[in-house]
Amino acid sequence: MKIGIVPINIGATAAPDKLAALARHAESAGVESLWTFEHVIVPVEYESKYPYHPSGKMAASPETPFVDPLIALTFVASQTSTIRLGTGVNILPQANPLLLAKQAASLDYLSGGRLLLGLGVGWLAEEFRAMSVPFERRGVRGNDYLAAMKKVWSGEVVDHESEFLSWHGFKSYPLPVQRPHPPLIIGGNSPAALRRVARFGDGWFAASSKPEDLTRGIAALREETEKAGRDPSRIEITTFWTQAAQGMESVQAYAEAGAARLVAPLATLGDDPSEGIDRLAETVIGKV
Repeated sequence: MKIGIVPINIGATAAPDKLAALARHAESAGVESLWTFEHVIVPVEYESKYPYHPSGKMAASPETPFVDPLIALTFVASQTSTIRLGTGVNILPQANPLLLAKQAASLDYLSGGRLLLGLGVGWLAEEFRAMSVPFERRGVRGNDYLAAMKKVWSGEVVDHESEFLSWHGFKSYPLPVQRPHPPLIIGGNSPAALRRVARFGDGWFAASSKPEDLTRGIAALREETEKAGRDPSRIEITTFWTQAAQGMESVQAYAEAGAARLVAPLATLGDDPSEGIDRLAETVIGKV
């Protein structure tokens, strides 16, 4: 089982000295990956419903620092040598896909092939509006961007004409170290998200709060993957691990459900992240 931590780019943890120390400590303790969240803005008021909390609201206030994920991970890459660098997840359809493909390739290149590119389609309509991108049909747009970005990473001449993009006659280097591209870990629990994983993903980032929820999600994903003509065993399963305090008992339950990576929210590690990482290393990482 791989063990990660999320998010390392938000709030006080993202201050340069704290982030550098956290990254180095996590790497030395055997943590496999560090992950980010993405929001370019946090509206003062919003009608959109946050899908992962009963309140429909994020825990972050508008004043909460959200360091850009790729910049935060580039900083972490400069402080470390082996730990994986994950976006959990970047909001694909509100981004410029050519720029995002370039940035992702550059980070993978500079880090020696450590990027795990988590992508989703987002939920915050007010953020899309601020980014001057339509919120409607964001899933279709995201699917098109995924197909197009893979062409950018191929190293071949790019030709992609679609409803959303008109790319012709160029190449973009450097290429990612990981070939054919960094692992694409698609987030989301909706049927459309599972279809997206089946079509484009190397992994699924599941927002499952319990092992039994993950079991049901993996069964649905398996059906979609088989419909897409792909081998379900090739899709790596990553999930939030809110029960990190339960240690190996929880790890075993998630392993039996089908998870390959557990990502523990920083808040579950206690008030002192370094002490929490040490506990995690002693109780879990050293035993898996």
